[in-house]
Amino acid sequence: MRANKLVAGTLLLAALAPWPAQAFDLNLDLNKLRDVVTQQLKPMSEKDEIQLGRGIAANLLGAAPLVPDAQLQAYVNRLGKWLAMHTDRPALPWHFGVLDTESVNAFATPGGYVFITRGLLLQMRDEAELAGVLAHEISHVVEKHALETMKKGAFLEFAGDTLSQALRSEGSAEFSKIVSAGTEVFARGLDKQDEFAADRMGVVIAARAGYDAYGLPGTLQTLAAINPKDDAVALMFKTHPDPAERLELLLTAMEGKLEQYGDQPKVADRFASVMKSHMARYQPKKK
Repeated sequence: MRANKLVAGTLLLAALAPWPAQAFDLNLDLNKLRDVVTQQLKPMSEKDEIQLGRGIAANLLGAAPLVPDAQLQAYVNRLGKWLAMHTDRPALPWHFGVLDTESVNAFATPGGYVFITRGLLLQMRDEAELAGVLAHEISHVVEKHALETMKKGAFLEFAGDTLSQALRSEGSAEFSKIVSAGTEVFARGLDKQDEFAADRMGVVIAARAGYDAYGLPGTLQTLAAINPKDDAVALMFKTHPDPAERLELLLTAMEGKLEQYGDQPKVADRFASVMKSHMARYQPKKK
């Protein structure tokens, strides 16, 4: 009987070829097996990435619409696209938007859809801080952090061209399933190391674009001072590492490296002017 079991086990491993043999050990390491499957997935094309990001963005906008202020939206889009030009993916069809919610948060979906909440915008003091936050989110898109997270779960049942076919069948049950699974990533948050990496890359992008590299640390300092029990920051604290931890790690990484970069004098008052006009034009409806 023992010999029969050993033979059966050998046949099972042979049937699983061409999976790399190192993925199968006596401990049945499921994490290694998952990594093997993930590596075998066909790389997603940029067209499919954009399609997926558009679907996820539509889901997120269903929960919180854009602020109905065309001037504010145009300002944030101009700034965001200027920052994106200083990355390795300037040709993506970048879209930026301010969501009409008082909660404090920001996120980006694959393909170049970047959102910041009105609640977070009102916490900022200048354009360098806004540039730093947008650059952080742009970094997630450039490095495909959300896509890599989805590959470890949402995409595993799709093989070869099946995923691409599903993404190009907008309105189908398969497309909706993929987009829903992708949207759940934003409810859970990305890997902490991805957030730390986006902080480091974000300050570099902002500096390349001519902004004070300490804009993002300034925002993190403000967020670290907010009571984590405040309802306005509940989702941000759930989906992002602690701002104080991010600030400490980021300042350590920046020390002695970016002091030569300074803010552009010509934009010093632009943020204050835009926000003053926004506050005069728009008052959110009380719920």
